[in-house]
Order: sequence, then structure tokens, then C-alpha cells
Amino acid sequence: MTNTIANTLRKEERAYENGAERPLGSYLRVLGVYGGAVAGLLALGRLTGARPPKRISPMDLLLMGLSTHRMSRTLTKDPVTSPLRAPFTRYTGVSGPAELKEEVRGHGIKHAIGELVTCPFCIAQWVATAYAAGMVFAPGVTRLAGVTMSAVAVSDWLQLVYGKLMTPAEEE
Repeated sequence: MTNTIANTLRKEERAYENGAERPLGSYLRVLGVYGGAVAGLLALGRLTGARPPKRISPMDLLLMGLSTHRMSRTLTKDPVTSPLRAPFTRYTGVSGPAELKEEVRGHGIKHAIGELVTCPFCIAQWVATAYAAGMVFAPGVTRLAGVTMSAVAVSDWLQLVYGKLMTPAEEE
């Protein structure tokens, strides 16, 4: 029976891939790690008596959104965090101001992790989950980290606007 299930899963994977290599089993493992981490956080909350906030204020939501955005880009694009991505990626150039472009390398789980650590949209779920856990276990420190990352995000946007405004002046 186990053989039949494995064969059926392999057949479905091949049908899904449509000729391209898509490491579905590895994606499933990554999802398992995420689910396990969430389950572990829930269990830790129960053991310690930590409770989620009764309500999330609009300001907390804004702070969480801005800091998730900035932290996701820092983890997936920043030159300084490239050593964390290096085992799963290959440097291919610059993709924008202070951001790197990297190509995912490897097969199986290495490829799946490479996709996760190079995609700010993909890693945002993990970052937001960590932020939410921080609001349960250490809300003050989490808000401070959130304010810091949000300030960096606003600063980034101002740097881009400033650069755009200075370009015409430099051309004269």
C-alpha cells in the first residue's frame, strides 16, 4: 500500500511539473517546518500561559506590515545578508539600489530553500509569523524592532525619492 501511495504521488508530481523541475516534496518539507514552528509556538504559549493580544490596533497592523516588508527585503535582497543565502543561491548582479539579484541553485530541498530565501513575498509569511509570536511573548521588544524596521523602510523610500529628484538636477 505504501508503494502504491508513493507511486501515485510521483505520478501526480510529474503531471504537475509539465516538464519543468518543481521540487514538490521539498516544498512539502518546508511547509512542514513552518507548520511545526507554528505548532511549537502555540504549545509554548500554552505552557507559559502567554496569550495573544485581545485586539490588534491599526497602528500595530501598520507597524507589522511595514516591518515585515522591510525585514523580508533585508533577508532576501540585502548584500549584507547574502552569506545566509549563499549556500542556496548564486550571485548574478544587482537588482536595484542596495539589492542583489541571485539565482536559485541546487535540487530538491536546497532548491526549495533557495526559492524561499530569495523571494521577499515568500519569506514575508515567515517574518510576519515571527512578528506575531513576538507580540505574544515579548510585545515591547517586538514593537521596538518593528519601529526600527519601519523607520528603515520609510528611510529607503525617502532615499529613492531623493535620488529621483536629484537625477534631473544632475543632468543639467
